[in-house]
Amino acid sequence: MHQFAHYEHLAVLFDYPRRDYPTWVQTIYDLLAGKYVLAAAHVAAFAEALPTEGGAFTPEALDEVQEIFTRSFDVQSITTLGVGYVMFGDDYKRGEVLVNLNRELREVGIDCGTELPDHLPTVLRLVARWQDRELAEEFVREILHPALEMMIAEFGERRMAARNGLYQKHFKTLIVSSAERGTIFREPLSAVLEVLRQDFSLSEWIPPEKDNVFLGSIGRELEIEANEGRPAPSGKML
Repeated sequence: MHQFAHYEHLAVLFDYPRRDYPTWVQTIYDLLAGKYVLAAAHVAAFAEALPTEGGAFTPEALDEVQEIFTRSFDVQSITTLGVGYVMFGDDYKRGEVLVNLNRELREVGIDCGTELPDHLPTVLRLVARWQDRELAEEFVREILHPALEMMIAEFGERRMAARNGLYQKHFKTLIVSSAERGTIFREPLSAVLEVLRQDFSLSEWIPPEKDNVFLGSIGRELEIEANEGRPAPSGKML
């Protein structure tokens, strides 16, 4: 289990940023630099993009990074940190994943807090502590790896444009984001992916023929909101 302890550190990258966040980022870079060269490069790029030159954020810088974090993962987000949702949306399969993860988390003493069991930092902490390494590898290959690939893809120009088009259609506005820092959380996601590739000898990922469920789910939610729950012409709820 000790050899996977670095996932405990990687998980911190996706905790809600606090004032000492840059110090953690530097610690993670130092941890990865010797063995995980590609992952360390992504962390270095992330550190360079953060609005600070020291070991802690100023109040203004902290506000900015927390806002970018929220835009990236929470409110009208680029993606979500719920890896089961990225993979399955509201399908029953996500429910099965949540039940199974909750059991595994209890066994290793991880408290989800207010988040669901498939929350990325929680899952990374589980990978670090998982006693059943065969089950850990199966989870990484079947769920975590493809979910991370799809999450990173959401930061691409085409996906960003499609998402902004949805928001513009329904709200007549676009999310205002910094051209310089608006997509910086793609770097820590890419760092985790590179570490997983190396640790689990992951093969090249082939994207599914259809788009992932996340963007489609946004569209359905906005349609429901726009129609205020009124029946669709077919007589069914949108």
